[in-house]
Amino acid sequence: MSDKFRLTLAQLNATVGDLDGNAAQVRDAWDQAKAAGADMLALPEMFITGYNTQDLVMKPVFHQAAIAAIHQIAADCAEGPAIAIGGPALEGAELFNAYYVLQGGAVTACVLKHHLPNETVFDEVRLYGAAPVAGPYTVGGIRIGSPICEDAWHEDVTETLAETGAELLLVPNGSPYYRGKMDTRQTIMVSRVVETGLPLVYLNLVGGQDDQVFDGGSFVLNPGGALAVQMPVFEAGLAHVDFLRGPDGWVAQKGDLAHLPDALEQDYNAMVLSLRDYMRKTGFKKVLLGLSGGIDSAIVATIAADALGPQNVRCVMLPSEYTSQASLDDALAVAGALGCQYDFVPIAEGRAAITATLAPLFDGTEPDVTEENIQSRLRGLLLMAMSNKFGEMLLTTGNKSEVAVGYATIYGDMAGGYNPIKDMYKTRVFDICRWRNVNHRPWMMGPEGEMIAPRIIDKPPSAELRDDQKDSDSLPDYPVLDAILQILVDGDGSIEDCVKAGFDRADAKKVEHLIYISEYKRFQSAPGTRLSKHAFWLDRRYPIANSWRDESAG
Repeated sequence: MSDKFRLTLAQLNATVGDLDGNAAQVRDAWDQAKAAGADMLALPEMFITGYNTQDLVMKPVFHQAAIAAIHQIAADCAEGPAIAIGGPALEGAELFNAYYVLQGGAVTACVLKHHLPNETVFDEVRLYGAAPVAGPYTVGGIRIGSPICEDAWHEDVTETLAETGAELLLVPNGSPYYRGKMDTRQTIMVSRVVETGLPLVYLNLVGGQDDQVFDGGSFVLNPGGALAVQMPVFEAGLAHVDFLRGPDGWVAQKGDLAHLPDALEQDYNAMVLSLRDYMRKTGFKKVLLGLSGGIDSAIVATIAADALGPQNVRCVMLPSEYTSQASLDDALAVAGALGCQYDFVPIAEGRAAITATLAPLFDGTEPDVTEENIQSRLRGLLLMAMSNKFGEMLLTTGNKSEVAVGYATIYGDMAGGYNPIKDMYKTRVFDICRWRNVNHRPWMMGPEGEMIAPRIIDKPPSAELRDDQKDSDSLPDYPVLDAILQILVDGDGSIEDCVKAGFDRADAKKVEHLIYISEYKRFQSAPGTRLSKHAFWLDRRYPIANSWRDESAG
């Protein structure tokens, strides 16, 4: 029996539905593992299908093809390291989330997931059956237990594996990013190590899938909880980990410990990677956006340049008579600093034509938000026309504060295919702009240096749809608004909670009302990068027609 075991961890970027492409990644990783003398190659949860599949995995022809792909990999990779890979499995008529072990040309073990997450972005109870807890499997003389993702967040599965002879815990994951997630993962995994006395490998997926971003960051813990290996976040790659058997069991040899960036950098990396992967996985090559001279469109343009390269980003200024000279200058400056194409498309003539067309119907009425929204919708029409003509995906630029209270025009500035800052409150947008101005990383494809001048960050936010308009005319100042939103949305709190935190009751009730009446807009909004556990879409699901309001106090 060998006293050494080399495990290759494949922290890779799967594409949902691309069975051939995902299988090709497996074969390439296996070739590298074989060349490195590995005993086993491990891949993340549901790797063959990509993750999160949602209802796609329930389609019989799809999950049957995925299962067949795994068996084909086993046949193709018979002479060399064993392979552990996630995919769907059928037991009778029931579908399971499974982890397959491939050795010698065949499937030698198939672990089925026991605990099915049914919260935030996960609906696994809808998709899969819950299997009994199974024991460990053997590869190269070592008994390995593989609690699949959620199974490792509960002590019963790892306890059973330890009691039935597991010597190493290999945890395959499809664990999406939210701010602070790494600390939560490592704390829980250290608990599993302390409880079982076993080394633990936490292997995570990397890459963007719709709104979710899988941040990688795979790691290895030794008995006692010491960190032996830390893979980078938001970056695909392989790590070869050597385990040695001693008198007290298996211990991982010390490997690379990648630096874990701070929260602002991780948020920014998540937005860049999610946009890059959304484009690649949906077949788009280029984007365009309306560049208003404000902070939100400036940071979205910068994210796009960093994700795709400035040559693949078109910035369009669409001024009206209410657009200030400062906005014109600032938009041009951002596009120039980034090196993106800049187009100037005034909307005055088009707006005049629409106004004339509607004049007979609107005769005798006073101008109001209708006329303001015509400007926004005209911009949306023109941008979508350019998107159609040039084959460039339109990005929307509304931050979470605006998305929450509906401070955006449906079919206007909400038109588009993706919104990188959808889950970032306005006050944090200010912070992320300042961060990007003084930081540049190798994964950024845009230029280094100051992209967003301080005057853009510091000027009072305005939609510029009427004379001397400010966002604060309609909304509490953003520090107040964001703090209230964090209580009502992120904290699922009450009006009374807002009052106890020191906010005006009238402000809190106004914000609550705006949140609820804007649900129909969010229902039709573009997907965007998930940065928190309370992002709008799968994390927070509310009815559109909803008459309930918090009247419990005051």
